[in-house]
Amino acid sequence: MTRGLVEHSLRWIRVRALPVALSIACSATQAGSGDERILAAHDAARAGDRAKLSQLAAGSAGHPLDQYVEYWALRARADTFEPAVVLDFLKRHEGDYLAEHYGALFDPDQELRCYALHGRHLAGDAQAAELAKGMWLNADLPEACHQFMLALISESRFDHEAAWERVRRLAEGRRVSAAKAIVPWLPPGEQPDPAALDIAVSSPEGYLNRLPKNFSIRRGGRQLAMIAIARLARSDAAAAATRWQSIAQRFSTDERGWVATFLGQYSAQQHLGDALAWFKAAGDTPLSEEQSAWKVRAALRAQNWRIVKSAIEAMGDRQRAEAAWTYWLGRANATIGDLDAAFGSYAKLAGQPNFYGNLADDELGRPIQPPEKAAKPTDGEISAAANDPSIRRALLLLRLGSELRMEAIREWNWALRNRDDRFLLAAADVAQRNEVWDRAISAADRTNGEHNYELRYLAPFKDLVAPRARELGLDPAWVYGLMRQESRFVMSVRSSAGAQGLMQLMPATAKWVAKRIGLKDFSLARVADMDTNVTLGTHYLSIVYSDLGNDPVLASAAYNAGPGRARRWRDSKPLEAAIYIESIPFNETRDYVKKVMSNAVFYAAQFEGKPQSLKARLGNVRPANGAEVVPDTP
Repeated sequence: MTRGLVEHSLRWIRVRALPVALSIACSATQAGSGDERILAAHDAARAGDRAKLSQLAAGSAGHPLDQYVEYWALRARADTFEPAVVLDFLKRHEGDYLAEHYGALFDPDQELRCYALHGRHLAGDAQAAELAKGMWLNADLPEACHQFMLALISESRFDHEAAWERVRRLAEGRRVSAAKAIVPWLPPGEQPDPAALDIAVSSPEGYLNRLPKNFSIRRGGRQLAMIAIARLARSDAAAAATRWQSIAQRFSTDERGWVATFLGQYSAQQHLGDALAWFKAAGDTPLSEEQSAWKVRAALRAQNWRIVKSAIEAMGDRQRAEAAWTYWLGRANATIGDLDAAFGSYAKLAGQPNFYGNLADDELGRPIQPPEKAAKPTDGEISAAANDPSIRRALLLLRLGSELRMEAIREWNWALRNRDDRFLLAAADVAQRNEVWDRAISAADRTNGEHNYELRYLAPFKDLVAPRARELGLDPAWVYGLMRQESRFVMSVRSSAGAQGLMQLMPATAKWVAKRIGLKDFSLARVADMDTNVTLGTHYLSIVYSDLGNDPVLASAAYNAGPGRARRWRDSKPLEAAIYIESIPFNETRDYVKKVMSNAVFYAAQFEGKPQSLKARLGNVRPANGAEVVPDTP
């Protein structure tokens, strides 16, 4: 841990002047030792058993994970802690993950920033107010910041339009409590009724149905109607547009522009044909980054490359530099004939082992293949990695069971920070030897100059997975690309939704597939069995692949979000698969499909021993067919 963070934590403690009341005093009875003691402490931490944690923390047994017991005990009493005890922990474990993490828990950046900025403002620093505006517009504010903001409002540093903008943004995002906190700062004649704000957010259609005839006389009435329209558009942009058109004439130009940006965003997300018209109606109204992205996606589906180009060029520097928009700007320039600009965009991405790097390589005519394999780590390099304290703790935590996996991952990631390629390759080797496949991938994935793609794209359980894939007519490279994204080959991993195993099967899906293929003596407990998990997962993938016209892009989207959604996201005309993927409404699914398809390219290069093309693998997505029979696949 850095000296700066220790000092920072102590400064925060002094500022808050919290009461002192932590004691992890020794108990006469020591409860357990070794691994059992660590597991008992973890159970006590989850149960909030402070007494048990204090008892276990007092009985240090020289275990490499002792600091976790102490950490859990400190966390359990975070509301009444003794600064000297905390700082003693931070100093004794300086440089370790837990010390850095624990210090960060007592490093509430926004509060400290407000204290610092308020002090600078009172001292006459004119820049303090400008910096505070960024916090005001972009983040939820903690209680400690309110007095500073009130002072700025009283000095007219924030105008009422800025206050309303924040209320609208927060309410549209359903952060009602944060929005209500700003209402008292609005002029008395404009303040909306808090109960009405609740209804506009939680039941926008009902709120709009009950709009009084004179709702637009007061600004507060118009603002709540705007919030309700934006909220309704999230679920039904067409209905929101219809409602809006019936009342839009009662709003100012700026107010109409604000609503149009949300109708454009949600119409684009719902793949409605009027999305670009709404963005045009917004005029010069500033777009959020999310709205800017959806304007580009709407233009991509409409094949309007000039709007693609202008919308990307209108983005802020940081967003415009993202790989997605760098690539699509290149495509737009190529389509309208500016090949020099297009190749310049592709060159920024070429060679990167990701979806857009693959597409850029294809545009430049460069075959996609793994780079030259790095020299094998030496015995000394492997020993250094294996004996790194954080790596040792990570492997020990993994040995203790899946409930400590997140702690293990954090320790592992901490060990890899700021490491050179040789250490990363050695760490990947250590993980592979311990059959910790996900950590091997994690380490190999970070190298910058020396690479080992056999570790980055590990293919364990090949004797099980590849034959099953081929039996069902599936490309093993695609199946491995999907498994890498689903579970990183960790059999014990279970999602918050209940999906489990190498292929992350949901219980209902597993039961449906087992019945469909006639698997005898099936029970949900068998989903945890690797052979059963792979059998059911590959059969399900085969079913959706067949149902969706043997299209791996649609099948990948279906595996993550369901076949019904994958079908609905098609267009009425053939659509380039890369554009279909880019315009998937769900962030998670969009990112998932990109990674699965890029993974498949590198697995294919490894399995087939020859260069690959992502664009050839993607192809085009066939249009929706209204006459098709939709199967009951879950």
